[in-house]
Amino acid sequence: MQDTELPEKIEPTSLNFQTDLAAKLAELVPEALSDGKLDVAKLREMINGDAENSPEKFGLFWPGKRAAQALAQIPTTATLTPAPEESVDWENTKNVFIEGDNLEVLKALQNSYRRKIKMIYIDPPYNKDKDFVYPDRFTEGLQGYLDYTGQKNEVGENTESKPETSGRKHSNWLSMIYPRLQLAKSLLTEDGAIFISIDDDEAQNLLKICMEVFGEDNFVAQIPWRKRTAKSDVPFGVSQDYEWILVFARTSTFKSKTLGKGRKYYETPDLPGRSWRVHGMTKQTTASERPNSYFTMINPKNGKEYPANPNAVWRITKETFPVYYEKKRIVFPDDYGFLRISQPMLRYFEEDDIKKAGDDHGYVAVSTLLPEKVGMTKEGTAAIIELFGEKVFTFPKPVNLIAYLVSIATGPNDIVLDAFSGSGTTAHSVMQLNAEDDGARVHIQIQLPEPTFSIKNGMEVANLGGKVAYDLGFKAITDISKERIRRAGQKILQDYADKIAKRSTAFDTGFRVYKLAPSNFVQWDENRAKDDIQQSVLDFAANKKPDAAPESLLTEIMLQARMPLSANIEKRDLQSGSWVYIVDGGNLIAYVASEQITEAQANEIADFAPAKLIVLDSAFNGNNALKINVANICKEKFIKEFKTI
Repeated sequence: MQDTELPEKIEPTSLNFQTDLAAKLAELVPEALSDGKLDVAKLREMINGDAENSPEKFGLFWPGKRAAQALAQIPTTATLTPAPEESVDWENTKNVFIEGDNLEVLKALQNSYRRKIKMIYIDPPYNKDKDFVYPDRFTEGLQGYLDYTGQKNEVGENTESKPETSGRKHSNWLSMIYPRLQLAKSLLTEDGAIFISIDDDEAQNLLKICMEVFGEDNFVAQIPWRKRTAKSDVPFGVSQDYEWILVFARTSTFKSKTLGKGRKYYETPDLPGRSWRVHGMTKQTTASERPNSYFTMINPKNGKEYPANPNAVWRITKETFPVYYEKKRIVFPDDYGFLRISQPMLRYFEEDDIKKAGDDHGYVAVSTLLPEKVGMTKEGTAAIIELFGEKVFTFPKPVNLIAYLVSIATGPNDIVLDAFSGSGTTAHSVMQLNAEDDGARVHIQIQLPEPTFSIKNGMEVANLGGKVAYDLGFKAITDISKERIRRAGQKILQDYADKIAKRSTAFDTGFRVYKLAPSNFVQWDENRAKDDIQQSVLDFAANKKPDAAPESLLTEIMLQARMPLSANIEKRDLQSGSWVYIVDGGNLIAYVASEQITEAQANEIADFAPAKLIVLDSAFNGNNALKINVANICKEKFIKEFKTI
């Protein structure tokens, strides 16, 4: 066989933003490279005049901001492990529920979902006068999460949560939300948007942070939501009955939409197959500003004259009038008996203005005044009680509120992510909206397994679930979330049975459960190496952890290979021995078997013509010649991507 180079070896970490950015800059401005590194001074010199030199800049600053910003840039070595036993319709569903710290999960999702999420909704913990679980405990990334959840560390030792190092109230909260917003932004599509619920305590600070992360030009709206009716026993005698929903777009291409009243579409015999509506012909421009549009319009059919208003001239000019009329873009009074108009109108056809199939209305701008149907917190609580029989979650958002937000921000096949899933309202809302408008939106939920109830220092501590949830067997908020999605799915199937039966595609109420966990591959540990360098080298060379399950290895490979967690998975036996995972119909084949791979197996796998082939590095047992031969087989059979991990 022809000689070739060793295949690329994948490093089991999330997307490294620092390296990724540096690589792009090096490609754009290679002259700024010096000894393989970016020369920042040279780069600044090259963009002289375009760089901000002043140390005094407008923005929000707090103790710990620099560390919080850096936290988002540090790649994670964490991965996700599948939990089919906790899932619903694992084989067919496209929805995903992830249990874990959302900072590490958002990092782990970067490869697979970067620029693929149309809408992100988050309802983060409000910064009340009590500790919340996110700050400081997770500043060390995965290890902080393992400490919090009582899992074992890399060397198998039990760990304990570190005491809070505290900090000022606002600083802690800001340091928590800042890196998560940075990571969330990178997941949004170019025309995507994020919706964030918040109350008065941090609304202004959050607005400033979002201005920095998303850009002032991408601020969409600050929507007031009425959460309750007025209370009398409140400080200063003023009841804070509203919360806020901040909306920021990824770019200016985001466009919200809702069905509007008054944009009636017509179909007439003289224009077969073309639905149309009419719009005013005048605009708020004076005759002196636009003299060519100040003329008397004459109906060619009957000679009737329609003089222009000198303070609101026609939208077209005297010269373009014949062109518009020839294209049937102008409607005069009396042209159609059902049109009650007194002035000429412009005609818009359905291809000129977005129109939903089967609906008489076009899409119009969305108001910050939410419709009454979205409901208040009491409706959210009622939905929980209806599903569980008890109030197992406090202050849930109403389903109709989130469903409305999803409806104005997404199309029928988009992905919606909720990084603070709570009781699972977003998942419930997406399923309900899909049932109502025949959509096939996909939801991804992320939730920390925060205890619903615990005792600390002899004191009872009830979180959003509380003692009622704990006594019913829901020990963590994730238990409530997953059960809520199960029950809501069943209820929707019943409530919308007739409508769902008429769908052309299957209705998805399932979800795949994944849990945050350490990588299945041995990471180099400097501290351990100091104590036992020989064993550290042996473990690192072995690559794969001995107790790594094939399903978990596959999930980690899928994340590294930019495959969605919802991709279909098939385990197929090879005639030449052993077996492989075939993902997404062959877009990825993963060899994670414990046996050493052979050339015969590589040939058989290559005959499946995968777009990507990833093989455990340990499957070569240190045989580089075999690795090169497999690379040659892939090259000869036109496998575009062959890598080891």
